[in-house]
Amino acid sequence: MTECSNPGLELVDVIDEQGNVVATVTRQEMRARRLPHRCVYILVFNSQGKVFIHLRTPAKDLFPSRWDVTVGGVLASGESFDQAAKRELREELGVDAVIEPLFLFPYSDESTNVQGKVYRVRHDGPFRLQSEEIVRGEFVDVREFKERAATQPFCPDGLAVIEEYIRRYNSVRSP
Repeated sequence: MTECSNPGLELVDVIDEQGNVVATVTRQEMRARRLPHRCVYILVFNSQGKVFIHLRTPAKDLFPSRWDVTVGGVLASGESFDQAAKRELREELGVDAVIEPLFLFPYSDESTNVQGKVYRVRHDGPFRLQSEEIVRGEFVDVREFKERAATQPFCPDGLAVIEEYIRRYNSVRSP
């Protein structure tokens, strides 16, 4: 995706219930009207099976200043899930790594309505964090993650993703 000086003007595909593109709008319009769109969620594990969490910047258009258990984001118009996952990993963490597609993940709340795709990556860092998106990040084990999520604000979609991941794989450990 070409960098846009105003992220709100990036073009995003609006989808129907089957995931077919039905319109293309600006990201700003998509957010304002809560239009259904596609995004990617990437769970990053290190070789010890700890999951990477990060604090989002206050400038984020959705869930600012919250912790998140996934990296990723909205697909640009015409972009595939795999292309977006590779791009987001490069942009947010500054790395290229093998991404493993896991499952489709629809998510909807009062703020957003997405058809997501969840990926898993194994990487020990170091990362070059994107300063526009991430304040700081760290690897944590599942016990610490659950304790923090109970007392600190986390992105609800990321929490839903890792809950589904744990349900499906009965663990947050990387295979």
